[in-house]
Amino acid sequence: MKKKLTKQELVEFKKLLIKIKDKVVDDIKHISEDTLKKSQKEASGDISGYTYHMADVATDTYDREFSLSLASNGRQFLYELEDAFKKIEEGTYGTCEDCKVLISKTRLRAVPFAKLCVKCQEKREKK
Repeated sequence: MKKKLTKQELVEFKKLLIKIKDKVVDDIKHISEDTLKKSQKEASGDISGYTYHMADVATDTYDREFSLSLASNGRQFLYELEDAFKKIEEGTYGTCEDCKVLISKTRLRAVPFAKLCVKCQEKREKK
């Protein structure tokens, strides 16, 4: 069994990672803009001068925090992608961090930032 991906395979996975990264960055940008640029009134759709009902304020606050949480999760996902890019540069991309076996291309196409082969991932999830 081979230990490393070919240069052509690495190019393929790098393109896939770039495509995913661009989408995540775009999503984070839109979530952040939509959430942070709107005032409380704009977010609720109420531009009148009336006071807010507590339930409406709570719902708007929850929605805002949920959106920021999504953006935060997206940023964490970007760290995973950056780690994959670093591994490509180091020549360790596609190698399981636990057993050092080559991760299947099928798994890498589904989860291009995977750090573990399926067997090792299953072991970790059982713990």
